[in-house]
Amino acid sequence: MPRIVPAEAPYPPAIATELERIMPKGMEPLVLFRTMARSPRVFDKMFAGGLLDKGPLSLRQREIVIDRTTARLGCEYEWGVHVAVFADRVALDTDQIAALVHGSADATCWARDEQALLAAVDDLVDHRTIAAATWTGLAAHFDETQILEAIALVGYYHTISFLCRGLELPLEAYAARFPLAPQSAP
Repeated sequence: MPRIVPAEAPYPPAIATELERIMPKGMEPLVLFRTMARSPRVFDKMFAGGLLDKGPLSLRQREIVIDRTTARLGCEYEWGVHVAVFADRVALDTDQIAALVHGSADATCWARDEQALLAAVDDLVDHRTIAAATWTGLAAHFDETQILEAIALVGYYHTISFLCRGLELPLEAYAARFPLAPQSAP
């Protein structure tokens, strides 16, 4: 049971309009969105700061950053929604999906540019900065606008992860679940 009961339809007109805009046809608004609707100010600010539009990163790169951030922060709710909605669209295979949760940034299932993004996420989540070597790797593959986008995504989904976890949101029924950690050999 979430700590704040999500709003139910009918929603206030401004919130209903925004939910209609962001949700795929026929899909119930996410528990996260309906919970944020309890505070029209927070709801409005959350969507005003959203980064799900077309940006300087490819859709695949964006999703790798979001999925790694939410996984590293233990936010199965948001990770699961993104994997369920976007993994097929961005061609994330089973090994990559598992590596987002349990793998190292330099896992061989990733291209070099993807490894650079994963390392940046790990640095930001673990140390709240980007190490010089990680920055050099990023700069070898991405321009300034792409790097800024990646950092902003990590920050935005850090906030989303805190909201989901702090509110103890129940997982969406259709969302992916964190894969089990691989068993180490004796």
